[in-house]
Amino acid sequence: MTRAWILPMLLVPSGSVVATSPALKGKPGSAVALLLLFALLAGVNSPLVLPRSISALQAQRRSEADGRPVVFWRPGCAYCLRLRLRLGRGARRLHWVDIWRDPAGAAAVRAANGGNETVPTVVVAGRPHVNPDPEWVREQLTRSA
Repeated sequence: MTRAWILPMLLVPSGSVVATSPALKGKPGSAVALLLLFALLAGVNSPLVLPRSISALQAQRRSEADGRPVVFWRPGCAYCLRLRLRLGRGARRLHWVDIWRDPAGAAAVRAANGGNETVPTVVVAGRPHVNPDPEWVREQLTRSA
């Protein structure tokens, strides 16, 4: 759990340090803009942006029952964020597994990727797909509906 928050928690004080210089030079607008930028970066890299994670076992069971894809992800992953944002509201219909919270999920990703924890790894009908195109994932989600 703590590992997922390292980057966002480092961005907030870093933004404060960076914004101090313009603030001391009498440029409060620049200081506020920098603080907002770092806060936005912290928010985007936090686990809060992606849907709530479930365990790999739960995701597998649910996927077998409803046919929806399983997405293995981790906080701070730009490709996972891109997938999430490009899927829009449809992303909530997928089963999301945070590999930093679930050791079984991390093991499944390593097994699918030759020992690497490459994410996002999307499992559709038991077949893993590494960093697939969001449009392809949307098609798979439509087929499962």
